[in-house]
Order: sequence, then structure tokens, then C-alpha cells
Amino acid sequence: MASPHNKLRKKKLGSYPFLSVVFSITLALFVIGVFGALVIYSRELERAVRQNIRIQVYLKNQITPTQQKQIENALRARYFVPQQSPTEAITFISKDEAARQFLKETGEDFKKFLGENPLRDAFLVRVDDRYQDATSLAKIKVEVEKMNGVFQVHYVENVVESINKNVTKIALILIGLAGLLLAVVVLLINNTLRLALFSQRFLIRSMQLVGARHGFIQRPFLLRALWHGALSGLLAGALLAGALYLAHQRIEELALIQNNRQLVMLVGSLVVMGIFVAIVSTWRAVHKYLKLSLDELY
Repeated sequence: MASPHNKLRKKKLGSYPFLSVVFSITLALFVIGVFGALVIYSRELERAVRQNIRIQVYLKNQITPTQQKQIENALRARYFVPQQSPTEAITFISKDEAARQFLKETGEDFKKFLGENPLRDAFLVRVDDRYQDATSLAKIKVEVEKMNGVFQVHYVENVVESINKNVTKIALILIGLAGLLLAVVVLLINNTLRLALFSQRFLIRSMQLVGARHGFIQRPFLLRALWHGALSGLLAGALLAGALYLAHQRIEELALIQNNRQLVMLVGSLVVMGIFVAIVSTWRAVHKYLKLSLDELY
């Protein structure tokens, strides 16, 4: 008579390792989620930096308020000003306000030793992302300086070039890492499920021997894979949300570049990816065991 210990071992021999499978898939998806969140935050940071790229349009002295308004309207209608928010893209800074800001930042009042305010009224104009390369900005500078009432156009040329170069490099690195990481995660999930189904190979053969069709045999395994993939995706999303919450507690500035809509889409993508990879990997593994001979099963 078999001992209870031996019965337990026999029962476990062909059991499906539910916890290890879900844990492995969850961990793999969580890594993808963390990388995806880094990509989202980096893109939002890039967007925030680009929104601060502005040209400074200095006006001539002694222009009337009417001329100033005409210049503002002309600038607002230009192709390089973001049309989604043309009003917010243009800010007027009077020379008196500029003097107060200079005094606040440096503590020096140049009016005392110059006797007058040498600064000029100016418009700060945000440039659309499509026209922030060096060639377009140089063209914009020439065009705006030809407008009546405009004295000079200025922008920090070296900073713009540096931003464009760094953004391009970062984008290429992120694309390369994303492709590599995605391939590694897919292989990890695939191998995890193949190993898990290895213990089910005799069950598959038993179903074949009683005349079950391939579709009938595969169906319960695919349904289980769907459930495991969805559960793993949800757990990975919950872990990601917890990690981001802790990160925001430590770095409050992250709230400035947070994009909740894209983060929700990322969590949804983790669930879809978990389901898709789990189903495909399970189908391939079961299909493989259906074709093996009895000798190959051992």
C-alpha cells in the first residue's frame, strides 16, 4: 500500500505550476511596464523642454499700442506658432517688467547708474515642435525681423542644437533597448510556459489516445493561458502603479511630467501583451506535444 507521502508526490508530478507561471509572467511584464513608464516620462520631459523653447522678439522704441497689437496679431497668425493654443504661445514682457525681473534675480538696479531703462518691450513666442531645428529657426528669425516695428529676434542657438541632438540620441537608444527587452521578455514567457506544459505532456497524449480532436485538447490549455496572461498583466499593472506612487512620493517633480492617459494605456497594453504571448506560447507548446511520438515524450 502506497504511503500518503508517495501519493502526494504522484499528485504533484503532473500538476501545473500555477504560481511559478503567473509569477514569472508578472515579473517579465513588470519589467516591460517599468521601461514603458520611463519612455513615457522621457517623452513628456522632452515635450516640456521643447515648450520652453521660445524666440524673443524685441520691439523698437516709441511704437504705439496699436502697432504693438498689430505685431502680436501678425505673430499669432504665423505658421510656426502652435495653432492649438496660439494665445498662450505668445507672451508680452514690457521693459519695466523685464527690469523688475532683472532686479529680483540679480539684486542690481541698472537704472541708478544708467539713469534710464535700456531694455525693450518684447514678445516671447513659443515655436511649434516641427520648426525647432536650426535651419527653421534661422529662417523664422529672418522673417520676423523684417516685420515693421521689430528691432531684433533672439534665441539661444547652442541650446536648441544641443536639445535636438540629445533628443535624437535618446530616442535611438530607447528604441534599441525596447526592441531588445521585448524580445527577451517574449522568450522568457515562452520558455516558462513550455516548461510548465512539459508536466502536462502525458495528459495530452492520454486525451489523444481516447480520440479527442486537437482543437478539443488545446481549448482548455488556451483558456488557462488567457486567464494567466490577463491575471499577470493586471498584477504587473498594479505593481507598476505602486512603484510609480512611491517614486512620486520621493520625487515630487515627476507630477509635472506625468501623463495619466498614456500610463493607463500602458497598463492595458501589459494585459493585452500578457494574454497574447501566453496564448501563442501555449498553442505552440501544446501543438509540439501533439506531434511527438511516445518515445519522444520520455
